[in-house]
Amino acid sequence: MYQVQRPARTESIRIRTLNYHVRLWGEARPDAAPLVLLHGWMDVGASYQFVVDAFGAAFAQGRQIIAPDWRGFGLSLPPSPCDSYHFADYLADLDQLLDHYAAGRSVDLVGHSMGGNVAMMYAGARPARIRRLVNLEGFGLPATRPAQAPGRYAQWMDQIRQWERGEMELTHYDSADGVALRLMKTNPRLAGDKATWLARHWAREGRDGRWHILGEAAHKVASAQLYRVDEALALYAAITAPVLSVEASDDSLSRWWKGVYTLAEYRERLAHVRDARTAVVQDAGHMLHHDQPQAVAALIEDFLSE
Repeated sequence: MYQVQRPARTESIRIRTLNYHVRLWGEARPDAAPLVLLHGWMDVGASYQFVVDAFGAAFAQGRQIIAPDWRGFGLSLPPSPCDSYHFADYLADLDQLLDHYAAGRSVDLVGHSMGGNVAMMYAGARPARIRRLVNLEGFGLPATRPAQAPGRYAQWMDQIRQWERGEMELTHYDSADGVALRLMKTNPRLAGDKATWLARHWAREGRDGRWHILGEAAHKVASAQLYRVDEALALYAAITAPVLSVEASDDSLSRWWKGVYTLAEYRERLAHVRDARTAVVQDAGHMLHHDQPQAVAALIEDFLSE
């Protein structure tokens, strides 16, 4: 199994209606902005362990590093099942997380995938709270049209009923090793030792003896709201922090959307950020912080140290 170099401590804090599970490295320092790491969809805060281990000693020890489990993921699970999740809630959760750990201070923000999208939106809504931002493969979504609204609302209502009937239940596994194998199947670049370690944070054993993913099935219910590009661009334009957008060499956007939404379109959107630059991590897919943690750590460290 992967040997952790910088063990985290964990704590639970009250954010809105939930007990949020948070991983922490280092101690708060008045002379250094805290570094907040936001994970992606169906992931957990522990996913950043490999990157934290790859940071240089002076960088890692010189600031507090904070990695929460988003609501409905990891150990930030609601006391009773929730039938759908709304994206704006992540922004409100992050706002109060920063109140707790960095009241009156700006932070450095890193987000992967869904977490990158949250980070970009939040930085536009609360620009003064962000010193620098690193967006790892948080590309947003394809543009929608108002005419799609009736179908989207109908889809949302239909999928809630599917969730109620148990038709969206996540796959269970017979062992932690089974979870690790699934992680490696999804991402062939993920080394076995890392998969074995991640599996025990990504899932846990239930009373039935099977290993259950630490994510609410309701996250599979489509959003009732359309993705409005004009709103996203307004948020991008409101960002005052320098932004580093990091892409994987595999071009995961093309793999997902098959031409419906392209990397070129994303870069056009990114041009609305007043201070944005890009970087590419070679030999990496969407989970680039697992595939090349040293390269990702170096990009983050160099950008935040400017």
